[in-house]
Amino acid sequence: MKPLYRTFFGFTREPFTAELKADQILQTAEVTAVAERFDYAVNLGAIALVTGEVGSGKSTALRWALNRLHPSEFRPIWITACSGSILELYRLLSSELEMETATYSRATLLKFIRRQILELTDGRKQKPVLIIDEASLLRLEVFAELHTLTQFEGDSRPLLPIIFAGQNNLLDLLLYRTSIPLASRVVARCHLQAISRSDMELYLNHHLKIAGISHPLFADQAVTAIHQGSGGLLRRANHLARGALIAAAHEKIQQVSAEHVRIASSELI
Repeated sequence: MKPLYRTFFGFTREPFTAELKADQILQTAEVTAVAERFDYAVNLGAIALVTGEVGSGKSTALRWALNRLHPSEFRPIWITACSGSILELYRLLSSELEMETATYSRATLLKFIRRQILELTDGRKQKPVLIIDEASLLRLEVFAELHTLTQFEGDSRPLLPIIFAGQNNLLDLLLYRTSIPLASRVVARCHLQAISRSDMELYLNHHLKIAGISHPLFADQAVTAIHQGSGGLLRRANHLARGALIAAAHEKIQQVSAEHVRIASSELI
């Protein structure tokens, strides 16, 4: 059964959801900036950073950038970091590489991973691209050792580009002395800012269109309220927009007002 607000407004799918196909992602200036740095690091086999507040659209921008790679030429490896040891990260990576091993030896896992990377590049003629999301959770000891994963044939073959995505403290972690070997391989970085009020209006209308609505549902004051209430951060804007739609449908009003946004904000933390 469809929720009341979807039936009331005539949505063909759930609006303001993160479950978008890559080609449905709005190509903002921020998304393009991430893609440019992504391409640069991948072409060099180097490292790039994407930082921003929680909900600023880092993962979404990287999904759009990643979707542009030809699947026969590239092998994306996406892992979500944890606060565990380098061993846990290696086990996450080996799982994504479909390597079956019961070893808990850090050195053995590293050898297996490096062998699999060489098999991808030399055997299957695919270029691996490693994306580590939530990288700001990683321990300093992980940053201190992770650069060894990129070293092939005396560090002469840059076979494994890495894209780190995380909150603003990611850069601080890379400035520690123990992180210098890894930080020295960073060739590009992009920080996602909160979007402007005009971009917020484009964003809201874009998501309405994806969900089957061709006309604006949000009054100007409602757009301003969503922009202010979200701080220009997309995830919170999604929650506010959907909650405001629910409030408007409950009152059987076809246009969302600033008051509906205020009601929605009272439900969020």
